[in-house]
Amino acid sequence: MKKLKIAQLVPPWLAVPPKKYGGTELIASYLTEELVKRGHNVTLFASGDSKTKAKLVSVFPKALYWQETSWQEPYRPLLHAFSCFKKAKNFDIIHNHFHYWGLCFSGLTKTKVITTYHGDFNSIPKNTAKYKLLEKFKNSLFVSISNSQRKIKNLKLNFIATVYNGIDVKKFQFNDKPDNYLAWMGRITPKKGILEAIKIAKKVGLPLKIAAKIDKNYPPDVEFYEKKIKPFIDGKKVIYIGEIGGCQAKSNFLKGAIALLNPITWKEPFGLVMPEAMACGTPVIVFDRGSAREVVKDKKTGFIVKNIPQAINALKKIGEIKRKDCRLWVEKKFTKERMVDKYEKLYYKILEKNASKTKSK
Repeated sequence: MKKLKIAQLVPPWLAVPPKKYGGTELIASYLTEELVKRGHNVTLFASGDSKTKAKLVSVFPKALYWQETSWQEPYRPLLHAFSCFKKAKNFDIIHNHFHYWGLCFSGLTKTKVITTYHGDFNSIPKNTAKYKLLEKFKNSLFVSISNSQRKIKNLKLNFIATVYNGIDVKKFQFNDKPDNYLAWMGRITPKKGILEAIKIAKKVGLPLKIAAKIDKNYPPDVEFYEKKIKPFIDGKKVIYIGEIGGCQAKSNFLKGAIALLNPITWKEPFGLVMPEAMACGTPVIVFDRGSAREVVKDKKTGFIVKNIPQAINALKKIGEIKRKDCRLWVEKKFTKERMVDKYEKLYYKILEKNASKTKSK
């Protein structure tokens, strides 16, 4: 089949790949680099400090997050999205990872556009501006990152496929003999379950190591950390090691844990930290929300629980989980190669369908 001209539009807030925390940017990097490896002509629209073998187009030399730009500031993001869509005729397909900004421009071009939304649709209240925008573009081509992400109240979007996120499994070191600690990794914000993880660890008497980002550009998260989390950090039972990034650092952190605690309180659409932990052989204890049942195989690669007491009971049985089964599960379901296979096939399918429509007219 002919090689494609593909645009990858990624948010300009963080570099691609992210230097530390950043799920969307990491997935976009895996996808971009593998597509280039397969011979496609790929253009990455991202911040200028990104690293890629694709053609890089940037409006901003440095990621906006490090320029103290508010997440709510719309003007520079609009310029970033425009830089992609003004070149739309140069591409066979545009893959939009930049949610609302990309959607707004998508109706202005004949080039096919697919949107992978990396967040939770259910957290968008009805009749808000975001909700109305999604309603306006509900017939666009959406790709879900889990089946659970499709379950949206009062709004039916045009999902054309589900493609699970993938990781570079080979860069995560398997370890069958963990140390004596629990792990929590992510961004310190209430819905990610950091406070619940601390409570679970304290109840079972095991140290909890926290590798996490505190979003300095989002005051509610800073306040949450200062008032709710920081008082528990003592360097012995609750240990905060800071924000980490890269497969090696993540692997070193996760592989030694007895288990990864992921007591989320929101309908998380995927949760990349779970396959990253399981790739190291580390089982996951996750609250039964969002994509949990699609990512973790209950009683095989971890335990899916409903609350803190059930999580405590699950830890008592964590020895029943064979750590090798965790690794095998990720190798089967969540590799970056498998993810790119699915996106690549989807690109061709969309373009073939469009070509058939054109011929029939």
